[in-house]
Amino acid sequence: MLHDRVLVQLTPEEGERRSSGGIVIPATAQVARRLAWGDVHGVGTNARTVKVGDRVLFNPDDQLEVEVQGRTYLVMRERDVHAVASERIEHGTGLYL
Repeated sequence: MLHDRVLVQLTPEEGERRSSGGIVIPATAQVARRLAWGDVHGVGTNARTVKVGDRVLFNPDDQLEVEVQGRTYLVMRERDVHAVASERIEHGTGLYL
C-alpha cells in the first residue's frame, strides 16, 4: 500500500439482528446508508493511526473494491475511516471506540 491508503476486508454480516425492542430484523432487510466494520490487512507508509490487525468503522459505499488471490478487499484513504476499535485489556471491560 502507498501513502495513506488502507486495505480493509469486510467483516461478514451476522445475519438476523434485533432492535432494542426485541423485534427481529431479517438479514435481507435494507437499511439506508449503514456504516460497516472491517479488518485492516494492509496500510501505507504514511498511515498514522491505523495499523494491520485493527478493526475499523467506515462507509463501504464510497470505497474501491479490489480482488487479491480470490478475496475481495476495499481500498480507502485513512481519513475515510470513522473509528478504530480497540480492546482495553487493563480494565477488562471489552471493546472501545
